[in-house]
Amino acid sequence: MNFVSKLSWFFRERAAHYALAIGVLILVNLMAVIPPRIIGSVIDSIRTSTLTAEELGRTVLFLVGLSVFVYLLNLVWVNTLFGNSAVLESDLRSKLFRHLLRMTPSFFHRNRTGDLMALATNDVVAISQTAGFGVLTLVSTLVGTSIVLVTMVVFIDYKLMLAALIPLPFLAIAINVLGKRMRMRFMEAQASFGRMNDHAVESISGLRVLRSYVQESRDLHAFDQVTGNVMEMNRKVAVVNSLFQPVISTIVGVSYAIGIGYGSYLVFHTELTLGQLVSFNIYLGMLIWPMISFGEFINILQRGSASADRMYQSFAQKADVSESEKPLAVDLPISIEFEGLTFRYPNAASDSLSDVAFRLNRGQTLGIVGRTGSGKSTLLKQLLRQYPIEQNKLLLTGVPIERINLDKLKSWIGYVPQEHLLLSKSIRENIMLGMEGAPPERLDEAVTLASLREDIALMKEGLDTVIGEYGVMLSGGQKQRVSIARAVLADPEILILDDALSAVDARTEARILENIRRERAGKTTLIATHRLSAVSHADLILVFEDGRIAERGTHEQLMSQGGWYKEQVERQQMESSLMSELEKE
Repeated sequence: MNFVSKLSWFFRERAAHYALAIGVLILVNLMAVIPPRIIGSVIDSIRTSTLTAEELGRTVLFLVGLSVFVYLLNLVWVNTLFGNSAVLESDLRSKLFRHLLRMTPSFFHRNRTGDLMALATNDVVAISQTAGFGVLTLVSTLVGTSIVLVTMVVFIDYKLMLAALIPLPFLAIAINVLGKRMRMRFMEAQASFGRMNDHAVESISGLRVLRSYVQESRDLHAFDQVTGNVMEMNRKVAVVNSLFQPVISTIVGVSYAIGIGYGSYLVFHTELTLGQLVSFNIYLGMLIWPMISFGEFINILQRGSASADRMYQSFAQKADVSESEKPLAVDLPISIEFEGLTFRYPNAASDSLSDVAFRLNRGQTLGIVGRTGSGKSTLLKQLLRQYPIEQNKLLLTGVPIERINLDKLKSWIGYVPQEHLLLSKSIRENIMLGMEGAPPERLDEAVTLASLREDIALMKEGLDTVIGEYGVMLSGGQKQRVSIARAVLADPEILILDDALSAVDARTEARILENIRRERAGKTTLIATHRLSAVSHADLILVFEDGRIAERGTHEQLMSQGGWYKEQVERQQMESSLMSELEKE
């Protein structure tokens, strides 16, 4: 069975718990066939006037004691079996989250956020239900049916049993047809649920943009269409699900009719006693639950299998960048060397970087400038190992970056991206995200370096101010400075600022950069920016154009060359002067 093979690791791990639950469940089913046998005997004793008060009292006490014993057994198997289901749900969510943490950006390009949320919610629940309630229904069907049938043959009459079970083949055919349809429709429902999640995430995160363009009504209408599709898909699932019970009840009703009719005939011809007929009908009634549970099992199994397929399709996707089989030991990044690196994003039609070559020594600052889309951010991402790159084209301390342990590499780097991810927590928790337990003086230094002290002083709760989801309570410049403080708190060997000062004014930018130069003496810094004053102090400045290095040198050297860099510096200086004059007026 496909579902069992996918979750074999869990069933092996919890084998003892499943064995206990199934063993107790079998014992409960064995105990369940005793009362009908006793009731039949009592009825026959009443009919023959041989039942005494003492015997009736002992029988009642025995049945009460048996009920209490079965109740305790039920407590054991229910807690054990459904405890396994809860453990699986927790394990799958943890496994999925660990998988997502290992994935590179290309994985999230292929998989929508809504689908991943559906995996962590609906699909995990469907799988855990199959491993819990599904196992219950399967055991009840196989064990319960077998025990009741054997009891019917041994203690009642095999001819009556065979006659009453004539409709069962039709039950198997109906459940097979409905099961296939249930699987197909459940897969469609889960996909539509993922699309709804994706739309909700996009709408909530982009709420300000929607409001600014007065698109609330249009987005609400689009969301209504998405939710309508979810409702329709789930309605189709419910329609198929609703057919299971009537089909099973109808077939069971036919079995009852055969049992009563043919059983009465046997009693009339003294081939069966009245007590045996009553016992047989009780046993036949006991077959109703296994028959219903078999339908439920097929229903749950199809849902669980569909969800397991979706889950393991995600697990089957591997990260584009993997750990080296034989990583080389590197103590510190003494140098960074690009040796003619060419890079193309997955599925892209053209190269984003072409023949990039330069060397940066430890303690130096690199400035990266150029037009929008020229390859600045792409260059920085090569150091983050987010995508596969050419072998032996990017070296740290003379060692190819693909041969360096990933965790070691990441421990060297502090990264401030263009899009700042802030958590819905306090400023303190956001800054200390990568350095929990950092001493207060170190936190204070990071806040000062990022020029955040004055802003925090104006907040009622200071560093403990909760900034809301995605830092909604902060301005763009404050978000950038919180991200910078978070990066410098760890005092990384390599600090990467990817247009990280675009939302702050020139004076604040100059103060932050001066703090970085002073505090990070001896450490490497890479700065990509559109504001050229931010890199005028750099030891090396690279001007990118269409993924290639068009100009290189120090600020003075590039100014003397009279190229694009000089034109932009003069233009930005002129704009700055005009703004200053306007402010004075």
